[in-house]
Amino acid sequence: MYGMAYDEIMQWFARWDELAVKGDVEQMADMALFPINTVTDGSATSWDRDTFLREMGAQLGGDVRMESVRTPHFINDDLVFVITDGTINGMTVRYGDLLVKVGGEWKFQTMVQGGWA
Repeated sequence: MYGMAYDEIMQWFARWDELAVKGDVEQMADMALFPINTVTDGSATSWDRDTFLREMGAQLGGDVRMESVRTPHFINDDLVFVITDGTINGMTVRYGDLLVKVGGEWKFQTMVQGGWA
């Protein structure tokens, strides 16, 4: 049912990962639907573009090695929650992202990860 959309999501994340490894937070921000929600243990906040650039910029760049296995869970044709299991520089991670289709294009809207609190 969501075969074509699955391919779109995998391509979207391939681009996202490429930009993350490069540390290109400006182009990553172009892929987002602001304000974005960030959720972790016991807290939820909203980031505008400037906050995203500052926070993500502090985390990315340099020698980043990432391996990820992603599992999309489609809510409908325009909403997908993606669970990622992977490693970033040897550290095991699990997080989820909500993507929203806006004007025919997927946009990052919410990130959920334990352990930030």
